[in-house]
Amino acid sequence: MSDTLKYIILAIAGYLIGSFSFGMTTSQVTHGPDLRKVGSGNTGASNALRAMDTKRGLIVFLGDFAKGALACGLGWWLTGSVYGAMLAGLCAVIGHNWPVYYGFHGGKGVSTSTAVGLCCFPIPALIGYAAAILAIWATRFISLGSMIFVVLFALFTTILAAHGDWLIIAWAWVLALMCVWRHRSNIKRLLRGEERKIGEKL
Repeated sequence: MSDTLKYIILAIAGYLIGSFSFGMTTSQVTHGPDLRKVGSGNTGASNALRAMDTKRGLIVFLGDFAKGALACGLGWWLTGSVYGAMLAGLCAVIGHNWPVYYGFHGGKGVSTSTAVGLCCFPIPALIGYAAAILAIWATRFISLGSMIFVVLFALFTTILAAHGDWLIIAWAWVLALMCVWRHRSNIKRLLRGEERKIGEKL
């Protein structure tokens, strides 16, 4: 199999893996609400936490994290290279955000991005985790912690990228900018002082 074909397969597989929504599936199995019609309208863990409960929110987070890890693992296995993991992971985040199975209406990519970051570049991811957890603990804003994670991950990946590898740097900032863009409504609410804190129900 040629390298080109491997990367094409990884892009498609990563997207399809990412398109599986643990938020929608958990809600359907447990007779919860359609996450696309309540709260933020997103199918990720934060909206699941608010629209349902802590247990189901955690299930959604772990599921969305696992699919990012699965996509990256497939990339490592098929190519033996971080670039394969990067491509599959990025496509999994795209699939999570714009899933083909649910009319391209998904989440914000945070849980899946945290897995992708850890699988590809663990040191920047761990720095981002620590800062995000601290920010969420101090402010109780999940959205703020999420954006801090992706931006710090991109920043430290840029700093640590071997020989200034432009492909790695561009990839990290694409992940970050996608996440920040998906949080644009949260940014507006944060600026207005209207953002919900963790634990607040809809």
